[in-house]
Amino acid sequence: MTKIIGLTGGIGSGKTTIAGYFAFWGVPVYYADDEAKKILYRPDSCSEVLDALGEAAFTDGLPDRQKIASIVFNDPAKLAKLNSIIHPKVKQHFIDWVAANNDAPVVIKEAAILFESGSYKDCDAVILVTAPREERIRRVMLRDSTTREKVLQRMDNQWDDEKKAAMSNYIIENNTPEKAKENALSVYKIITSNVL
Repeated sequence: MTKIIGLTGGIGSGKTTIAGYFAFWGVPVYYADDEAKKILYRPDSCSEVLDALGEAAFTDGLPDRQKIASIVFNDPAKLAKLNSIIHPKVKQHFIDWVAANNDAPVVIKEAAILFESGSYKDCDAVILVTAPREERIRRVMLRDSTTREKVLQRMDNQWDDEKKAAMSNYIIENNTPEKAKENALSVYKIITSNVL
């Protein structure tokens, strides 16, 4: 039976980097956020998003992620509606992906809102990646060429690290690349042994 390990962390924590280490060490990794982006552009999703958010969320007939973000991050009801469209489709896609990787003893599900979406309940264990708040803000501003205000807005829609840490099995502190890789390797050795 394949074990499912959730991998999460707040925006800018470096969870994708950590996921990359696990992938390099041979663990299949499902990038839920990337799949959600692809699913957003499927015709079935497009029509549902149009019904939920209107023309203002589109550019040239396709969902515009920046416009969607500006709509939903200021309106919890619209964010919940968008999540109710996308999350079930991602969940089904993940189930199919696990079935296709059922020869692997362990798989990783990397997702920014693993706890917020409730999908942590489908995991055998959860790894939380943390980093200092100011460092996270700096990383995201640099990565997305965005403003501090917009990063903080996105952070406000995620649980804080303390809340997530209380529900996680392993915590990887991503303060320096060397230490983060060392911590990830320790967790890798545990989850790929039969200790879990």
